[in-house]
Amino acid sequence: MRGPPRPHREETTMHDHRRLGRELDLFDTDPLIGAGLPYWMPDGAAVRHSLEEYVRDLERRAGYRHVYSPVLGKRELYEISGHWAHYSDDMFPPMDLGGEQVVLRPSLCPHHALIYRSRSRSYRELPLRMAELGGMYRAELSGVLGGLTRVRAIQLNDAHVFCTLDQAVDEAADALRMIGEAYDALGIRPARYRLSLPGPGGKYVADPGLWARASAMLREVLDRGGVAYEAAEGEAAFYGPKIDVQVADPSGRESTLSTVQIDLHQPERFGLRYIGPDGERHRPVMVHRSIIGSLERAVAHLVEAHGGAFPAWLAPIQVMVLPVSDEQLEQAARLEHRFLERGLRVRVAAPDEGTLGARVRAARLVPYQAVIGPREAEGDRVALRLRDGRRVDPMPAEEALHRIRAAVTRRAGGLWDDE
Repeated sequence: MRGPPRPHREETTMHDHRRLGRELDLFDTDPLIGAGLPYWMPDGAAVRHSLEEYVRDLERRAGYRHVYSPVLGKRELYEISGHWAHYSDDMFPPMDLGGEQVVLRPSLCPHHALIYRSRSRSYRELPLRMAELGGMYRAELSGVLGGLTRVRAIQLNDAHVFCTLDQAVDEAADALRMIGEAYDALGIRPARYRLSLPGPGGKYVADPGLWARASAMLREVLDRGGVAYEAAEGEAAFYGPKIDVQVADPSGRESTLSTVQIDLHQPERFGLRYIGPDGERHRPVMVHRSIIGSLERAVAHLVEAHGGAFPAWLAPIQVMVLPVSDEQLEQAARLEHRFLERGLRVRVAAPDEGTLGARVRAARLVPYQAVIGPREAEGDRVALRLRDGRRVDPMPAEEALHRIRAAVTRRAGGLWDDE
């Protein structure tokens, strides 16, 4: 597939998330914390929290139940999963603790396999959908680290579906559909879909039958979804093939944001079972899926895709209240409180921050600007300016609040309900 036209250098630089993210005060780094370990500023944390709430809600509605699991595990855990044999070069060194070795986890799936294994399971429970927004750690080399796209401490939107063999294609197809729904809400356009297959060498589990079966199932998922895709050798996980949803940055560089995997390997390694309708024990299939990938990479892409002008429901500041003069400051403070009480992110830009024109320009990425002059203050009204340049006739403050909250709550693509 041919990708989108390559942007001009000026546009590429302007929308580089490393520059824009710092300008917008979303994140930063410090050498005392270390390379590949960014910290989040309040505005960046607000975007991240909105993403977390959105994806948890999306998963709940799809029948997932959420868990928490530790970011550490014994080395033995990753020996069983196969990570130690096939992935240890990308893991942090083990730490000696009380005669044992513990490791910062490189993925969440071994922990979820143990949660599944902790109880006797029946076919009536399947598919069992388990989700977590959890931390994992990769020992990335310094030369590949960059901004939020390649980091060493990762917060992953991860989930694992334990199901019968007959259910696996349906569950993977539902995961691909959820990715499409999330991309629509977030304004993300995939660059392409990739079927990632094993390549030569000892990185991959040696089981040709496993690879052939799982690959055929993922091809069925892609065909059912009606999306064009390319097969890529050498891009699979060590335990199985995967669907990778690729996104591109302004310079055309691709990265993987979302994945769907069918795993026939780890259920065997962990001895996972369920009791079937025949009363016998059977092996489940493990479907791995991540709707928005890591929160770090997702935010990096959203910064670049929107140039900092996030959809209203994601914006770190959703409403900027602009009193024309100090005489309207008291009314602006009351309006700010009302917006906050309705769950909106709001700030007052006071007159001492500059002229009204300067404050409007400074708030150019904020979806809604609520201007309060003498007439608005007297009648409890606001004059709204929308980020796209439109101006709305002065209206009662309560009506403006209701319409803004409605657009934010339904995660609408537009800014106003007459669109």
